[in-house]
Amino acid sequence: MSKVESLRIKRLEALHYYVHDLERSRQFYTGKFDFAEVAGSDAALTKAGRQRSAVFEARDARVIVSTPEGTAGDSRSARWLRKHPDGVGSLIFEVEDIEHTFKTLEGRGGTPITDIVTTTDDFGTYRTFPITTPFGGATFRFVERSKYKSLYPGIARSTLPTGGKNVFGFSHIDHVTTNFETMAPALLWMEHVMGFERFWDIAFHTTDVTGKTGSASHANAKTGSGLRSIVMWDPVSNAKFANNEPLRPHFKASQINVFYEDQKGDGIQHAALVVDDILTSVAKLRERGVEFMPTPASYYEMLPARLNQIGVKKIDEAIDVLQKLEILVDGEHEHEYMLQIFLKDSAGLYRERDAGPFFYEIIQRKGSEGFGGGNFRALFESIERQQQSEGRI
Repeated sequence: MSKVESLRIKRLEALHYYVHDLERSRQFYTGKFDFAEVAGSDAALTKAGRQRSAVFEARDARVIVSTPEGTAGDSRSARWLRKHPDGVGSLIFEVEDIEHTFKTLEGRGGTPITDIVTTTDDFGTYRTFPITTPFGGATFRFVERSKYKSLYPGIARSTLPTGGKNVFGFSHIDHVTTNFETMAPALLWMEHVMGFERFWDIAFHTTDVTGKTGSASHANAKTGSGLRSIVMWDPVSNAKFANNEPLRPHFKASQINVFYEDQKGDGIQHAALVVDDILTSVAKLRERGVEFMPTPASYYEMLPARLNQIGVKKIDEAIDVLQKLEILVDGEHEHEYMLQIFLKDSAGLYRERDAGPFFYEIIQRKGSEGFGGGNFRALFESIERQQQSEGRI
């Protein structure tokens, strides 16, 4: 079977986040994450779109945050927030040739929401169109900006960007993770419509937080839960999507299903941000009060044996330093590994359910392009501890 035609995606350019409280997001991105607020919607766009937007950047990591303006209730952000808590409602991809992308998607059964919209202004020519997705109401937007000298039409660049200088060394978005009640339709859509390929997969049951073990063969296990994860990627742009679904038994108790209930549907669970030096970044983030998912001491007690088992012979970091910062490590080959850590979700950070179950991962890759099967288990057990402490499972 021949591979399908590439959409010619250049990069995953931005996350578009819809929130009830833009000021709270501003304080998080500029105050906690040291992103710079580089632009915002001008008066005309705010009035026309009935929402206010701000753009936050750290090198090539970009997040657009929008909140409803006024009481009309017919903005994109208002429609999203009527159905869901705060969350990522759109992903923006830069493409080489938008005509090619549009025709290819439509020819493979994609569903454009509009035709290609072309804007010509003082900054040049900007072309874009959005499509529907199986990502729980989220859309994908494609943009061609090869000769456009601003960010987006109606988004005014700040002459004096407020906020940080990217002291944590954020680089770009490594991957996006989405949770589904059932993911097969989304995988088929990503393969046959988007032209993505399967990159990695794993299935397991978590170990119960009280110390018992749930497994696929242990049907009478009272605790723990299962999940299946399949990563799809675009080999041209290297954009990666990790996709999760609950795995029996205890489907309803699975933290993937808890996300589904909190999100009020399928949706984007987290995005991974690449940093240059995760030890320094995490230490400084903790000093700023950023809260991370906890990792038990037993993870680090077992780490040397596990690294040896998976073939990672040596890491540069001291295990006691990793344990102090609660950073996870995994890999596939002798000298290729990665380091990662996960923030608490927004609902946990703000102690408010409407803030939503989305969270960020911070990752440093040291040769490994994988997703860390052992770390997957550690992450999901950590999520389940948090959900258990909040009475959600």
